[in-house]
Amino acid sequence: MTHQSEATLEKKLIDQLVGLGYKQVEIRSESDLLDNLKQQFEVHNEVKLSDQEFKRVLNILNKGSVFERAKLLRQKHFIEQDNGDILYFDFLNTTAWCKNQFQVTNQITVNARRVNRYDVTILVNGLPLVQVELKKRGKQLKEAFNQINRYKSESYTGLFKYIQLFVVSNGVNTKYVSNDETKLNYGFAFHWTDAENNRINNLSAFTKSFLNPCQIAKVISRYMVIHQTDKKLMVMRPYQIYAVERLVQQASESKSNGYVWHATGSGKTLTSFKLAQILANFEDIYKVIFLVDRKDLDAQTLSEFNKFQPGSVDMTSSTSKLIKQLGDTTQRLLIT
Repeated sequence: MTHQSEATLEKKLIDQLVGLGYKQVEIRSESDLLDNLKQQFEVHNEVKLSDQEFKRVLNILNKGSVFERAKLLRQKHFIEQDNGDILYFDFLNTTAWCKNQFQVTNQITVNARRVNRYDVTILVNGLPLVQVELKKRGKQLKEAFNQINRYKSESYTGLFKYIQLFVVSNGVNTKYVSNDETKLNYGFAFHWTDAENNRINNLSAFTKSFLNPCQIAKVISRYMVIHQTDKKLMVMRPYQIYAVERLVQQASESKSNGYVWHATGSGKTLTSFKLAQILANFEDIYKVIFLVDRKDLDAQTLSEFNKFQPGSVDMTSSTSKLIKQLGDTTQRLLIT
């Protein structure tokens, strides 16, 4: 194996990201991050903010846990402008993924109990949404993972609580994991694959497939789940993502049927929920009916769906109630 220093790995990654369409920016401190955020917010929302107006935006941003900020990131917001007008805006375009602003920087330095320097940070509309931690070839991947947990306990505060995904790599092996308020669990760090379930371990190949701007914005916007009961952020495994993609295509482009099938413990309920959620948001789809074939699955599915999104579904075993629910335009998703 050719040994490659961490600095060389970092430079090659940044060069590749720039080649994929990211703009490289120099951000060395949290004050630099705030200055850049204002500029990117203005570009993304096609507006010019006064210093006081930007403070109002920051008042919205600087609230809550990783879980609460994940919800803020995906919501629509407004502030009152200096002239009394109302400005409506968002922090992330969750439907037209490519219409966000993508930047990359490295070695952001934060002084905590010790000096923390983050390897590569991906910014979307000025917010740090993806953090990549690298170790030189030959080092164990878990060393990078442990370093992230150390940063979480020491310095991932403020805008860094908006990080949605962490990526760890030693060049030949790469994984991704969703952020959490507490210590990250290495068991939930996943390998990325292609549609045929072949692993993409090499950092360069992973970057081309997973970190290209439109794809990473799509994963963050569509294939992450905010688990309301556990108050945590979840990211789907690659086979779940590819399954949902195929099923959405089947539902929207054909008149054929489709189904979710897999072994026990594979995450079928999460896959089904995400599919139903996506389809229910399509303007030309009137109703999504989730049909299960056993009573215990009926109750289990309802319980799990409501953990992901409370009140998102209704269920019935009554024909008359079913007919009533089918006519209810406010209830887009039905389990029966």
